[in-house]
Amino acid sequence: MHIGEVADRTGLSHRTLRHYDEVGLVVPSGRTGGGFRLYTETDLQRLLLVRRMKPLGYTLEQMRELLDTVRDLQEDDDPEARARVAALEADVAARRLQLVRQVEMADEFAALLRGL
Repeated sequence: MHIGEVADRTGLSHRTLRHYDEVGLVVPSGRTGGGFRLYTETDLQRLLLVRRMKPLGYTLEQMRELLDTVRDLQEDDDPEARARVAALEADVAARRLQLVRQVEMADEFAALLRGL
């Protein structure tokens, strides 16, 4: 897939995809003779993981660690990798709860404004 199709399928901008390539987060699996990025379905799945982590406030390094863990699990069912996934799952739950609280506060604030 070319970058345009990947952008459409992931909802990420061309600029973001290029940035992720430049920092080595998700590097396209290939290039055309003219140097255009070519992404595989595996690359797309990695980008979708990153897209889901970004709104939760994970850093690029944390995203990279997860992608490495996913790769490790795909290559070998490593118990350490499973433990890292379990820890991340608990962290995601905590971040989700924080977001729910923020939405509740936003709803309360909006209600107060409507009452003015």
